[in-house]
Amino acid sequence: MTIADPRSPETKAAEGAPSSLEVVTAFDDFMHAFEAFKEVNDERLAEIEARISPDAVTTEKLARLDDVLDRQQRALDQLTLKSRRPALETGGGREAGARAEHKGAFEAYVRRGEIGALKDLESKALVAGVDAQGGYLVPEATEREIGRRLAAVSPIRSIATVRSVTASVFRKPFARDGFTSGWAAETGARTQTATPQLDELAFPAMEIYAMPAATQTLLDDTAIDLDQWIAEEVEIAFAEQESVAFVTGDGVTRPQGFLTPPKVANASWTWGNIGYVATGAAGAFAGTNPSDSLLDLIYALRAGYRRNASFVMNRRTQSAVRKLKDASGRYLWEPPAVANGAATLVGFPLVEAEAAPDIVDGAHSIAFGDFRRGYLVVDRIGVRMLRDPYTAKPYVTFYTTKRVGGGVQDFEAIKTLKFGAS
Repeated sequence: MTIADPRSPETKAAEGAPSSLEVVTAFDDFMHAFEAFKEVNDERLAEIEARISPDAVTTEKLARLDDVLDRQQRALDQLTLKSRRPALETGGGREAGARAEHKGAFEAYVRRGEIGALKDLESKALVAGVDAQGGYLVPEATEREIGRRLAAVSPIRSIATVRSVTASVFRKPFARDGFTSGWAAETGARTQTATPQLDELAFPAMEIYAMPAATQTLLDDTAIDLDQWIAEEVEIAFAEQESVAFVTGDGVTRPQGFLTPPKVANASWTWGNIGYVATGAAGAFAGTNPSDSLLDLIYALRAGYRRNASFVMNRRTQSAVRKLKDASGRYLWEPPAVANGAATLVGFPLVEAEAAPDIVDGAHSIAFGDFRRGYLVVDRIGVRMLRDPYTAKPYVTFYTTKRVGGGVQDFEAIKTLKFGAS
């Protein structure tokens, strides 16, 4: 059995949020690394033009700088992420009535395993909170905080539409051919409109779980903020699982990822498929004018979607596009303008999703689109927790579950770049 990292809440609290000086210093280091990277890459490109192939020493130096740049960007991303995390809304003495009572009963359950008060509260609220069948609902403030934290660290969730539902399946009707519309004078006749053929998209909520752990000694320490610790532990575990599912999930035991639907050449696109543009070379950008395929991908998307579009790719693919220039010799990839900003590619935001495939022959390694319109994340209301002091002694584990669904809701809003000849 695998459980979450059992670091104590005290250790995690000590890490704290980074200071503004730490973030600025990390950003400066990153920018210096990028300038050095550009200098060596320019040298490599000049050698290619002069001698057909670059010098081995230059290539090795560029690879080292690329690795340094990746490490600097990871460090900057981590500091930025920590600085963005909101403080937990504990509410303290201001919580009134049922919320305060639920919070106190839940804390007694987490610390000492006392279930009487919590079971009575959930019974009164007509909630099925049977311990052996799935645990008890966490307080509303804790659930809300988990959602806020996931929005900050889950890459696709941060750019998709997120909807909270109470049912196990969210169903969304749509018209495949759109609704008929037109112009008419104030007293002019209106042409009879055809009855639209409605279809339905279903987004079932799948169960995702995490198992944070702590020792009973630490749980007995009333100075420990359990709500803060639960939110942090669950955030890490849930975000890792979501990041994969929202990209490549099979839609069976997890949400369907945006790369899962069938993919067809954009010229042959039909509803239910994801359109793609090919680079023209197997497992690589084209040898001549490699940036052209990125421009083709951008303009494969209709203008109404481009306004809020983003690129999505993993860090290794980003390393490849970082070397590309346009016809004027300007780099297509630009670092963030400020410490807490995002890198851009051809002027569009770039979102890093490690679950996206690497560049190999036939891989759809880059996605581009308006993910707010294209992808839907469904959160079923209610996070449950089951206390287990027996399975992983001396640790007490907390089996925490949440139901999440997801899938493409507008197949025209997302396009991909296929690294292949066609």
